[in-house]
This record gives sequence, C-alpha cells and structure tokens, in this order.
Amino acid sequence: MMNPVLVLGGRSEIGLEVAERLVRAGARTVVLAARRSAELTAESARLTALGATVETVEFDADDLAAHEAVLSAVVARHGALDAVVAFGVLGDQTRAERDVAHALAVVHTDYVAQVSVLSHLANLLRPLRSGRIVVFSSIAGARVRRANYVYGSAKAGLDGFASGLADALHGSGVHLLLARPGFVVGRMTTGMSPAPLASTPAQVADAVVAALTAGRGTVWVPGTLRALAAAMAVTPRAVWRRAPR
Repeated sequence: MMNPVLVLGGRSEIGLEVAERLVRAGARTVVLAARRSAELTAESARLTALGATVETVEFDADDLAAHEAVLSAVVARHGALDAVVAFGVLGDQTRAERDVAHALAVVHTDYVAQVSVLSHLANLLRPLRSGRIVVFSSIAGARVRRANYVYGSAKAGLDGFASGLADALHGSGVHLLLARPGFVVGRMTTGMSPAPLASTPAQVADAVVAALTAGRGTVWVPGTLRALAAAMAVTPRAVWRRAPR
C-alpha cells in the first residue's frame, strides 16, 4: 500500500505531476496544501479522476509559525506520508538588486520556509520510521551565477541543508530524495527563453518518481546536468561571472 501523498504547494505543476504518478502507482489519498485552498477545485478534480481521495489544506509557506500545526494535523490524520515540497518563487533578479525587501522575500520562501517545513516533516516522520520527502533544489544552486544570484543562493543553501538532512535521516526509516532539475518550461518561467537541457514538469516528475521507486538519494533532471555541474565547478571565475541565466 502506497503512503498518502502530501503536496506542499498544491498548485505546483511539478508537484501535481508527481502526485498524479504516485496515484497511478497506487496512492489512494492526496492532500493538496496551498493558500486559498478552497479554490483548488481543478487540481482536486484532476486527481479524483484517477481514483484518489483528495483533501485540501490551507497552507502559507511564508507563515512559519503555522507550519508545525498544519503538518502535525496532516500526519495525525494520515500517518506516514510521501511529502512533495513543491512551493517556491523565482523572483526578479533586477528588482532584488535594488529592493532589499524583495531579495529577502525570495530567500525567505525558497530557503527559510523550506528549512522550516523540512525540519517539521523530519521530526514528525522519524517516530513513525516511515515516509518519503521530495525536495527540489536546482542547477542554479550548483554554482551561483551573477545573473540570478538571489534565487541561486537560496537554492544553494537548500541543497546543502537537504543533503545534510538526508544524512541525518539515514537509518531512520524516512527517505529524502533531492531533485536537481535544470530550466523547467512552465508557469514560473513564462516569457523566458528556455536554457539548454530544459525539461517540462512531466519530465521532471517522471525522473523524480523513478528515483523514488529506486530508492535513490539524488536525481538530476535531465541526467546530463550532472556533467554540466562538474564543468561549472571548475570554470574560471572571470568567465563564470559573464555566464547567462
């Protein structure tokens, strides 16, 4: 029997694609957590059509004080979960360079809020000795570029935190999968020219669910990004600072 699925960021294209695949694999319950949760009708219908029972929960990623209560209530109702942490913002790099509040908002959502959610999930699932957590890092965090250093720095921090948490969870019965996609063509990147080795939300979800099934700890999407990240690490800084998005 598959665990119930919790999607934090219930409107996320990638999160919904992952949930859909887990339902097809046997998950019977999906909890979609997002702001304005009463409006998740289309998202709920998509999963209900596949045979899932769908519950919606009010969740604001930036409201750190509410995280523990929201997550505790979901675990109390459903037990061990497959939690897909799929919320995040891209932000506007140009604005962030002149508007400190905007820079802080990006880092708060993409790093601080993620640390909060992941820490609470780990604390709740450890006693159950079961559960899986999917975390989305990014190629942007592998080596931060001048062109998007606010978002990239948040992803770099998240990548490090999730890697350490995965080690801390080793042997606990709780598994963490760290996904590192490249450019994803979707709602968040509307209007942007796709970078090389771009993927779709469906392709990311395919790779994530395959990695979950195999019990892997990390997955690059596409897999060729691993070699690109290695090359990025040794690129001279004088060249790197001129790298495009």
